[in-house]
Amino acid sequence: MNVIFTVIFLASLVVMAFVAPSELLSSLLGGAERSAKTALTLFCIYAVWMGISRVAETSGLSKKAAKALAPLSKKLFRTDEPAAVENLAMNLSCNLLGIGGAATPYAVKAIGELEKTGNDFAQKLLFVINATSIQIIPSTVIALRAGAGSANPADIFLPSLICTALSTLLAAGLFIAFESFKGKKRRKLWR
Repeated sequence: MNVIFTVIFLASLVVMAFVAPSELLSSLLGGAERSAKTALTLFCIYAVWMGISRVAETSGLSKKAAKALAPLSKKLFRTDEPAAVENLAMNLSCNLLGIGGAATPYAVKAIGELEKTGNDFAQKLLFVINATSIQIIPSTVIALRAGAGSANPADIFLPSLICTALSTLLAAGLFIAFESFKGKKRRKLWR
């Protein structure tokens, strides 16, 4: 992937050197400045949400949220492993709040617990749900839009909710249907 990006960058650099040589340096510096601002904004967003996540964990609020989502996690991921269920529930709650960066450590912990039990179905489903990431509050995108000077950064709330809900439901539904079809086909082969 790095090779592809390097080739694209170099090709763009050569084209720009011939098409608009006077704007080449200012474009490079402007792009670097915007990237640094975006990286700093993301760093601040994640620092705040990871801090809130840590406070919630220390205060026991995360345990209560995990407890509320535990029945859904048990049924959806087909596991009774308490540590896995807690991490799965925390991952889901972080994704619902639009803080995917904070959800990642919980996903890693959940995968570790699920590997111990050999639950491949749950691991794959967790990957599918994290890839589509249903979000009730797209806080990261709203914060990035606010940082970029958007007049109304929360305008994306409803479209984001609809799109992420549909993509997550469709992806999870297709995955579960495919897994059950695969299971039926396997049972027929053994008969």
